Amino acid sequence: MTKPSSTFAPSQEQKTVSSSDGATTAESEERSPPYASSVMRFLESLGISDPRVENYGSKDFYSVILCNHLKTHTVQRGHVTCFTTVKPIITNSFGGLHGGVVAAMAERVAIATARTVVGEDKDIFLGELAISYLSSATINAELIVDGSVIRSGRNITLIAIEFKMRETEKLVYSSRATFYNSPIAKL
Repeated sequence: MTKPSSTFAPSQEQKTVSSSDGATTAESEERSPPYASSVMRFLESLGISDPRVENYGSKDFYSVILCNHLKTHTVQRGHVTCFTTVKPIITNSFGGLHGGVVAAMAERVAIATARTVVGEDKDIFLGELAISYLSSATINAELIVDGSVIRSGRNITLIAIEFKMRETEKLVYSSRATFYNSPIAKL
């Protein structure tokens, strides 16, 4: 595998280099900016220095991660409750639940909650997902993820999702999702 280029700005003097596995990268003949090497060291310390990591190439890889961490507790009309425990694989470099994981879990719970009130004869499309990161959930923290319908009409469904600490019920993340409902297209 080749290392990614540490050049940040495109150059007119770039040449294309082909590696033995068929991938191509652009290398600059001019010097990298002074901060490029420190940024590359930071990315390497996070383990993301190679953009072609093989493990993440499988179809719907992130769903597998989420399914292993998000457990359904109750499903009622207009309300879904799940539990999750923050494990190292889903944390950021600061040891808190990764913001992208919060967003992905919020989306999953919102879809499940919307499906409790929107019939199977309609498709739902996520139009907006807003998240407030109020605090941090650290490693081994147990969270309650609550989804509830705010409003559901013929064309729009609004869902609120709250992430609370299981022990204290302290609100750590809050989210709102807007779904557009439309009849399933008949082809």
